[in-house]
Amino acid sequence: MSDELDFYTVDPDREPEERAEIVKLLAECGLDYEQHIEAFIVCREAGKLVACAGFQKGIIKDVAITSSMRGGALSLRLVSEITYLAHSRGYSTLFVYTEPHNAEFFMGCGFYPLVEVPKQTTLLENTPVGIKYYCKTLTRQRVEGKKIGCVVANANPFTLGHLYLITEAAKRCEWLHLFIVREDASLFSYSDRFELARKMTADIPNLTLHEGSMYMVSRATFPAYFFKDKGMVGQCRTAVDLLLFRKYIGPSLGITHRFVGTEPFCDTTRKYNNDMKYWLQEPSSVAWPVKVVELERTKRDGIAVSASEVRRLLAKGNLERIKKLVPAPTYDLIINKYVDKLHRSDP
Repeated sequence: MSDELDFYTVDPDREPEERAEIVKLLAECGLDYEQHIEAFIVCREAGKLVACAGFQKGIIKDVAITSSMRGGALSLRLVSEITYLAHSRGYSTLFVYTEPHNAEFFMGCGFYPLVEVPKQTTLLENTPVGIKYYCKTLTRQRVEGKKIGCVVANANPFTLGHLYLITEAAKRCEWLHLFIVREDASLFSYSDRFELARKMTADIPNLTLHEGSMYMVSRATFPAYFFKDKGMVGQCRTAVDLLLFRKYIGPSLGITHRFVGTEPFCDTTRKYNNDMKYWLQEPSSVAWPVKVVELERTKRDGIAVSASEVRRLLAKGNLERIKKLVPAPTYDLIINKYVDKLHRSDP
């Protein structure tokens, strides 16, 4: 490796000239520049950009090396530098997406494969025990039965639609596992969303409420979900998220059915529901199939109840309409906390 190699950190939002060169290098390597990257590690040789690696919320992405310098010490140094940057920002668990034929390289850098979407992408993690430890904690809450259900909800916020879906799913199962998405990338905080779910499901006797994790509908497993308002539906990595569920989470709890509500409004969630039917149900060597049960959404005044509709009404200040769509604890939270929060955030 040349002594003239210079590694340093770039903030793509504040350094447009550097960003333009990164975009060009990525294009030369057949890659698209991804938005929302916090920082890049870049490498220059005699002033010329020859390598880059991006980092965003625990995910390494946009890794590119000019063709003449691949496969050597530069590759190892680049991954080492971006890993150090992530650790310095408080992220000990890291994920990386790569094409399957590049997975072996990252395995040589201390990453371990989680799932692979054939001929498309592989997700790796920088520890051999992360997913295993998580599944071990789930197994302690396993309830045996022939029909074990699951609902995964963002509940941003918790609506009468969520309550209907969860209640109906519980009626159809011997036991139901409810997961609340952990990412704090929504209008309503994770702590508030989880507490509302706890209150509203406390009287369902055959239900276990679980905290979410980085292995389920997170920025790592399903990044497009959190940017769906930016027109990124085509970039959804739904298969990765669903294969993680089928390979690890479902078997840990003995889940046989996954319940979802029909989605009349959001393209990303509708695509996720459709993809779920393929990746969870189709014959596979990954794990046993999980049957997807799609329930018709409950309606008020002829319109399907939706958290996105509640957020839209909240932005307009239409509290009377919101009151018809949410349980009392959700409405109280909105009045006591989120009306003022939105008002303070207005320019």
